[in-house]
Amino acid sequence: MKKIYLSALGFTLLCRLNAWSQQNNTAAVKPPYTLFAPTVTDTNEYKSRKLHVDEIDFVSSYYNQNGDHSAVTGGIGTEKVTDLANSLTLNLVWFGKSQNKNTLEAGLGFDYHTAASQAYISKTGASSPTGTRLYPSLDWTIENTEKGNTFGIGAYYSGEFNYQSLGADLHFSQKTADKNGEFSAKLQGYFDKVTLIYPSEFEPATDNSGQFGGGGHHDYGSSPRTTLSASFSYSQMINSRLQVMLLGDVVTQHGFLSLPFHRVYFNNGKDTIERLPSSRFKLPIGARLNYFLGDNIIIRTYYRYYTDNWSVHSNTAGIEVPYKITPFFSISPFYRYYNQSASKYFAAYEAHDPGETYFTSNYEYAKFQSGFYGVGFRIAPPKGVFGWQGLHEMELRYGHYTQTTGLESNVISLSLGFK
Repeated sequence: MKKIYLSALGFTLLCRLNAWSQQNNTAAVKPPYTLFAPTVTDTNEYKSRKLHVDEIDFVSSYYNQNGDHSAVTGGIGTEKVTDLANSLTLNLVWFGKSQNKNTLEAGLGFDYHTAASQAYISKTGASSPTGTRLYPSLDWTIENTEKGNTFGIGAYYSGEFNYQSLGADLHFSQKTADKNGEFSAKLQGYFDKVTLIYPSEFEPATDNSGQFGGGGHHDYGSSPRTTLSASFSYSQMINSRLQVMLLGDVVTQHGFLSLPFHRVYFNNGKDTIERLPSSRFKLPIGARLNYFLGDNIIIRTYYRYYTDNWSVHSNTAGIEVPYKITPFFSISPFYRYYNQSASKYFAAYEAHDPGETYFTSNYEYAKFQSGFYGVGFRIAPPKGVFGWQGLHEMELRYGHYTQTTGLESNVISLSLGFK
């Protein structure tokens, strides 16, 4: 279920990210209509060194999905999930003696989710179908406006009942001499601990202390998982109307990459738990292109190709067209198309052969196509939203997702920006 929650969170973050934004990319500009404004820096201007709150962002989203290919029950059964996510981000800014800009971004997120399939970890349906996730983050970025470069470090934590994750990153960017181009790089590492929760029929037998499977306290144990990634991008202003960005990532994973409560049913009727290799290599590359049609319309496009050594290959193409109805109100319809090939380790319910070394019936690794479409509404009046000067912008977004496997979902999110 972890991937689903991250997908909901990813849509939520669209409320706060513009067309070029990546986490901690200080070259990004606020949407939707300052995208092609030139960067002008007055290095002689006096800047206050005092620490102050620059912005506070609050995002809340509701997500629900349904389908009939649950990995918990071997590729069949309900995929019903609901998730309520809330996050608060505090941006603090100050200037050092050399007039370098320091930005400290502190975030805290909390999710509450229900998943009907979780109840079937036990064949009796006795497992709890609810859970929570807490994810604080901290990032410190230093910007040298004269040299046009930034450097920063970040730290992250995410915790829920069956998953604990610690993360850290280093990020760097350098603008070109004319300030029309910028190269960015980020190195990330996530160090996870996966709780080994087994389906009830595969739990260790009850010992005299009642620790395992007998209704007493469960000492599940855990296994490590490490994800290391390097992300690179280069953006370039071609002219006053056109900007392009090239993106690439290299990702490696090592450790326990399966989930033991995912069942697999063989073609002889017997079942076991999911088993996947202990390493994975991923290589996504992509491009963004933004075109400013005039005073009212921007066309934002995106394409990504993905491949990995589990034989999953995919293509993603997206478009968003923000339209400024008034100087302070805009509407942004969007659409994203996605297709992928099946992993060599995937097969449907009762389709795996018992002699296979690796096997999964998780439809995350199946062949499918999907579409995601919706609309966003953003207001940013000069006197504040609803006349509240401190609330400088508000955005509401809705999206509907469909997949050829039968999976469908809806997500709605609200973003508030305070100054």
